[in-house]
Amino acid sequence: MEKISYSIHPPENFKELLNIYEMLGWNSLNLSVDELEKMCKQSWYAMYAYHDQQLVGMGRVISDGVITAMICGVCVMPNYQSKGIGKEIMNRIISHCEQNKVIPQLMCVENLETYYETLGFKKFAIGMTKNINR
Repeated sequence: MEKISYSIHPPENFKELLNIYEMLGWNSLNLSVDELEKMCKQSWYAMYAYHDQQLVGMGRVISDGVITAMICGVCVMPNYQSKGIGKEIMNRIISHCEQNKVIPQLMCVENLETYYETLGFKKFAIGMTKNINR
């Protein structure tokens, strides 16, 4: 596999991110390319992974920039998973949070708990959500 490059620069075409979301079954809200672009560009920080200028993964952070940073949307295209790309995205996000003295937090599904524990996270709360009509 060719080298993966990491960048804070978003893809030129967010259709690439829509493709990843659809491959992962993450687009239950039927988000548009424009909504995904807005989501990323309004985030406090985002890290993108590219292979030959094609987006293969990303992660983003919502933050007040002072105390708390909520990591979300960490994803890697299925055929690029288990190659350390997600871990590298996370390490870069964590480093950015540490440099800015904000506490990185995240919510994840139960079967990913041990993965995030290997990155130094520990369970501290119960996550809750409220469904809304969109």
